[in-house]
Amino acid sequence: MGFKKGDYVFVLDEDLSGVVKNVFGNTYTIETADGFLLDFRGNELIKKQEKESLKSKVFSIENLETVIVEKELAPKRKQVRIKAKEKYEPTMEVDLHINQLVKSSRGMTNYDMLTLQLETAKRQLDFAINKRIQKIVFIHGVGEGVLKLELEYLFGRYNNVKFYDADYKKYGLGATEVYIYQNALPN
Repeated sequence: MGFKKGDYVFVLDEDLSGVVKNVFGNTYTIETADGFLLDFRGNELIKKQEKESLKSKVFSIENLETVIVEKELAPKRKQVRIKAKEKYEPTMEVDLHINQLVKSSRGMTNYDMLTLQLETAKRQLDFAINKRIQKIVFIHGVGEGVLKLELEYLFGRYNNVKFYDADYKKYGLGATEVYIYQNALPN
């Protein structure tokens, strides 16, 4: 379903509505009543019909009482209990050892290897932030500590993460755990 400039639309699953101001492929920029410009995909919007209210469109098949009764009769979902130990386990591990990243490091300088490891770490951290993964462990090994130092510099550039040595029993000294604050905005 396509929209055109000037269409008045409602945003599904949010209490927002506005006028389509710009169309770029399947992305629509709408202007809210407060004057904010927001981008949405076409499947997130519904066009307001001229003579129908949104309420009559939503409840055109069944009346409100039927919907309420069905909701009340729906079985309650059983909450899955997470053991205290599992709660603190990282949900993602990234091994930055060079032999895990490339088949052969032959011909690569130390700078090339370090750059590849840091790019991998940044890409995986950005992935974790976007997927709302809260903990990630980067396994870097002990070595001379250059990679660990560079990782700490990289993590320090994010205002929504804190980092510390990972569990010594599991990883020894060769890993850093990153905790991502979900309510902060990524850089």
